[in-house]
Order: sequence, then C-alpha cells, then structure tokens
Amino acid sequence: MSAPRRGFDRRETVNLLGLLGGLLVVMQLLPVGARRENPPVVAGPTWDSERTRELFMHSCRDCHSNETRWPWYSAVAPMRWLVAHDVAEGREHLNVSEWHRPQRHADEAAKEVREGEMPLRSYLWFHPEARLGAAERRDLVAGLAATFGEEDEREDGDRRREDARRGRDD
Repeated sequence: MSAPRRGFDRRETVNLLGLLGGLLVVMQLLPVGARRENPPVVAGPTWDSERTRELFMHSCRDCHSNETRWPWYSAVAPMRWLVAHDVAEGREHLNVSEWHRPQRHADEAAKEVREGEMPLRSYLWFHPEARLGAAERRDLVAGLAATFGEEDEREDGDRRREDARRGRDD
C-alpha cells in the first residue's frame, strides 16, 4: 500500500496552467460588461472653491466624471469588467461632467465622504494616492456640502422612524 498522493505532479500542473491561461485569453475576447469610455464633458458644477474642485478631482474624478483615467489593468478581463462597472455605477449616482442632467444623489456626496464610504476601499487599494488625510476629508466634506447641498439628516431620520412605525403597526 502506498502513501496518499499530495498535490499535483508536473504534468498536471502544466495542464492546469495551460487551461487557466487559455481561459484568460478567451475572457479577453468576450464583449461583456460596461464599456471603457470617456464621453465629452458637457457641463460642470459651480464649485464653492478651487480647493473643493481639486480635492474632488484628486479622489473622486475617476468614477464620478467623464474624465476617468483608465489604468492599464482596466484593459484586462476580469478587472476590465469590475472597473468599468464601478465607473458606470459611480457616474449614474453622480457625474460632475453632465451637470445639465439631474444629479439625484449629489446631496449625498458630503455624507458619503464624511462616513468613509467614498472613495471606495477597493479603489484605494489600487490608487493609494487618492487617500484623504483628516484635514483634506474635512475640507472636501465642507466643500461638497457647500457645492451640492447636503441630504437633510432630520428628514432621513424621520423617514426611518416612520418606516419602523409602519413595520410595527402591520
């Protein structure tokens, strides 16, 4: 009786790597996901200050404008799919390059930055230069609130309480 085999032998390893390499090549040919494009900048907001605009462009531009800087890895599937999806979703929520259309979520920007929800952690892994220091975060939050307005926290709390009350009454 022989000892149980551990791991792959050389031939199995080569076959597995070949299969994974072939799969990676096929993935590059699939026209899946959002497109990597930068439509024209149509209209921008009136920023409260140049400092707010600079901080926004430094940490938020790639997902919330039509001035995305597409890194090399955004051309390689599956990262291409993930990055293009995040950019499309970010532009859908807030796009400072298309200020001529309604920006329904603009008043949430200050809250998202204040609470550390934005920039996304996954974005910061690949773009550590977009991290905000405490003073930069405070300046950006204040500037976003001044530029876009701020979601009425009281109304939001009232809405949550009303939803909870309805849940208890039902």
